[in-house]
Amino acid sequence: MSNSIQYEYKPEHFIASAPTKYNSENLRTEEMVLNMGPQHPSTHGVLRLEVVTDGEVVIDVVPHLGYLHRCFEKHAESLPFNQIIPYVDRMDYVAAMNSEHAYVMGVERMLGIENDIPKRIEYIRVVVAELNRLASHFVALGTYAMDIGAYTPFLWMMRDREQILRLLEWTCGARMLYNYIWIGGLFYDLPVGFEERCAEFIKYLKPKLTELQQLVVDNKIFIQRTANVGVLPLDVAINYGCTGPMLRGSGLRYDLRKVDGYSVYPELDFEIPIGEGKLGKVGDCWDRTWVRVVECWESVKIIEQSLVQLQGDHKRTRDFDPQAIVPKKIRPKAMDFYVRAENPKGELGFYFRTDGRSDIPVRCKARACSFNNLSVIGEISKGALLADLVAVIGSIDVVMGEVDR
Repeated sequence: MSNSIQYEYKPEHFIASAPTKYNSENLRTEEMVLNMGPQHPSTHGVLRLEVVTDGEVVIDVVPHLGYLHRCFEKHAESLPFNQIIPYVDRMDYVAAMNSEHAYVMGVERMLGIENDIPKRIEYIRVVVAELNRLASHFVALGTYAMDIGAYTPFLWMMRDREQILRLLEWTCGARMLYNYIWIGGLFYDLPVGFEERCAEFIKYLKPKLTELQQLVVDNKIFIQRTANVGVLPLDVAINYGCTGPMLRGSGLRYDLRKVDGYSVYPELDFEIPIGEGKLGKVGDCWDRTWVRVVECWESVKIIEQSLVQLQGDHKRTRDFDPQAIVPKKIRPKAMDFYVRAENPKGELGFYFRTDGRSDIPVRCKARACSFNNLSVIGEISKGALLADLVAVIGSIDVVMGEVDR
């Protein structure tokens, strides 16, 4: 029987596996390094923050990534385009419909079939994507309130999000990871009665959004914890590549649904909210939260208008086939191609490289909004109190599935 040692402990193993930027050599006497996460609830499971503090004051924050290991980009190099969609779902897993929409749109443009998609399919895509946007913002707002110490908003948000998940599950059979939006069409048409039930839910939701606004963003304690905290100046947001509510919270009216005008969004009437510094400085944690709340109202408007189209000019017919132009073999020409769309957290982009011979991409690179948004945390946390760091993290609204992809 062999007596070989399977594992020999060495003190440097931990340092090698989880290196830190700061050590005793580059710290001043009064400074110390704290680890926040990966087990801390406010770091959403798998993010480790290396925090340098001077007493209660934050000197620097270094985010350490790499605990979720989705490996999306490596998987995509060995799968046909249509089989990549379930992996797209698992990046930002609380907004899978939106991610699917961006990815599918890119492949359709490479194939040159984007103008052949029936309007009914486009309106269905917008409805499910905006429902998922609501569900994503509900998670962001509910968990953020809980990070700061309010438990009730989280329960209310999960209650209303559950109704959205049931609608989406009724549509495609899955609660969170859908594989519903296909290249060239949809997995299936909406179930009979979906439009009516969705309209009932929107009617139910409107007063709940008003209650949410009163309970959270208008709450005195919430304002004190978030106003003038984690201020992100517009020039810093642009230089770091921040997008979505992070960028709009800093005062720039930039939304790809308007800027790029993809799908049927140009035919719909909705506004783009921005941070205005109403209760603090433009670009603070309160502004980012307020932008997300107002975006929920705008998503409601988009869904209402789309439902009118789905029950009017583009209503269901017996001969409607959502898979009619789904290609059997997806073989784009040799090219480098980038597509982007407005996800709940910002710009989700896919960069494709194809060789023209295979239905498997040579490269499929994801430009994840959470990754770029998280990179600015060190910049907006300097000088904050340690207790405020939790408020800053929550206001960014990261999902680690698309950070570590």
